[in-house]
Amino acid sequence: MNRHPTLLLAVHGTRNPHGTAVAHSLALRVEELTRRPTRLAFADVLTPSVGDVAATTPGPLVVVPAFLASGYHVRTDIPDQLARAGRADAVITPALGAHPAVLDTALRRLAQAGHRPGDAVVLACAGTSDPHAGAELARTTALLARRLGAPVTAGFIATGRPTVAEQVARLRARGHRRVVVASWLLAPGLFHDRLADAGADAVARPLCPDPGVAHAVADRYHRAAVLQHA
Repeated sequence: MNRHPTLLLAVHGTRNPHGTAVAHSLALRVEELTRRPTRLAFADVLTPSVGDVAATTPGPLVVVPAFLASGYHVRTDIPDQLARAGRADAVITPALGAHPAVLDTALRRLAQAGHRPGDAVVLACAGTSDPHAGAELARTTALLARRLGAPVTAGFIATGRPTVAEQVARLRARGHRRVVVASWLLAPGLFHDRLADAGADAVARPLCPDPGVAHAVADRYHRAAVLQHA
């Protein structure tokens, strides 16, 4: 039996062709870094699904969820798809959001967008109704504030309040001359497109493509592979 597990990179999926191209590019970069077979699968929206890919992948399997928080897809949907595919043996790694390389990427994107010392910052998240994922996002916001040495507030795009636009307006009302948005989104798509109308002075690009994200995926895989064969 192959001692080296296949890496299944599980992404959300988007109807935006650029976002899909970014996902494929990420999978290729991860395969270059790990030098291990890497297969891309979609938790939602597109095919092949996580379950379909898992069912047709022989041997040990490590699933790395390319999500920034452990919400529904990471905690429920992906494990259920694996179970239905008969791959309950697969190892699922933690989501990517807590990895230091991902936070580093968010800071680089913010600097590239033109962030200046003293700017008010809103961290734009997709949003979640899962309390566990919500707590992770709160920790991420606190870490980003610590790294910047300035307050950061979270705003939500799809699920939850306050929205990004509401946070931007609130900060303006408090007298901040410049408000910039840090993107806590992995790929281009509908959610990131909505940020253009949030009223900020600058909006950071999504986290991908960036080498830091690929390194985070590779690190998640290697750690899980070591535990799988311990």
